[in-house]
Amino acid sequence: MNKIQKSDAQWRAELTPEEYAVARRKGTERPFTGRYWNTTEPGIYRCVGCGTPLFASDTKFDAGCGWPSYFEPLDPGNVREETDTSHGMVRTEVLCNVCDSHLGHVFPDGPPPTGLRYCINSLSLKFEPA
Repeated sequence: MNKIQKSDAQWRAELTPEEYAVARRKGTERPFTGRYWNTTEPGIYRCVGCGTPLFASDTKFDAGCGWPSYFEPLDPGNVREETDTSHGMVRTEVLCNVCDSHLGHVFPDGPPPTGLRYCINSLSLKFEPA
């Protein structure tokens, strides 16, 4: 896998200020405000930073949390997980494995078949309709 590395100035030029705050500075959009939290049409969700395919619409479900949620990534090699101890709690952060953009977090309270809930910021994604 070829890692994508850009300067901070390049990221700021390519992303909106809101996308930059989430994808590059590990921010979080408010629930029920993102562009994809209730999108139901078929397609692929790609990384906002590099276009890597991350999640398919057929793995998306309504978790009731206000963020796009998926029970598995399209290709597990395209995402990376790291321990996140910010905000006084321990969570599992999900990042794009190609450009290191922050995507969101994964929790063990999702539906079958995986039991996982990848809770992802809309600002970290670009939707490509089928």
